[in-house]
Amino acid sequence: MATKMKLAALAALTTAALLSSGVQAAPEQPAVVIVHGAFADGSDWAKVIPLLQARGVKVTAVQNGLESLAGDVAATRRAIDNQPGKVVLVGHSWGGTVITEAGNHDKVAGLVYVAAFAPDAGQSTAEAGKGYPTPPGIAKLVADKQGYLSLPPDALRQDFAQDVPAAQAAVMAATQGPIQAKAFDEKPTAAAWASRPSWYIVSKNDRMIQPDLERAMAKKIGATTTELPTSHVPQQSRPADVAKVILAAVAAAR
Repeated sequence: MATKMKLAALAALTTAALLSSGVQAAPEQPAVVIVHGAFADGSDWAKVIPLLQARGVKVTAVQNGLESLAGDVAATRRAIDNQPGKVVLVGHSWGGTVITEAGNHDKVAGLVYVAAFAPDAGQSTAEAGKGYPTPPGIAKLVADKQGYLSLPPDALRQDFAQDVPAAQAAVMAATQGPIQAKAFDEKPTAAAWASRPSWYIVSKNDRMIQPDLERAMAKKIGATTTELPTSHVPQQSRPADVAKVILAAVAAAR
């Protein structure tokens, strides 16, 4: 006990000496909270997470219920609350709508949209896509008796993840999270991107969200934009490039 007290006293004296000399301790690196999209789960980010961790970034992948916008926002805010300091919030696809609402949190210092929806306040996900042709993958969605939408395995391989190996796409089909169709009609009450810096990755070969819509949303929110020649899941086919964008957001938030 005496040893612990001496160590604590020494730490306090060291901190006081640094402050009195004008030397400030290095700011803590922001954590990253990742919000997956529809037809996926947290494992969708299994290739990017180790790249961030290798750079000393604390990462949490939210497991969305995909039952409602309110439910997914609540799950995301719990993850944000559990971080010790600043947070860079990352959203893929439907997860972009989630971070647009959940990002209105004091700890959130930046937003990264990955082939994601970025609606306005009071605009649903469904409304955000109006005026653009229906993407091929969306036309193949099937609904169950409870109103949950999913992608058949062939559609997932051809339109969701056409640039990953077939065996990997088969696993993604098996682990996909069906989404309640009504969630696409729910509206964020405030748009976090209006008050925080944002980054956006456009997937040039996306067959789930029209690439031109992605470009338009990125421009609307004033995001620092990167275009990748990928399917809807660049985190699967180009994880290093996606990690690079997230790390840039982390560096800017320090």
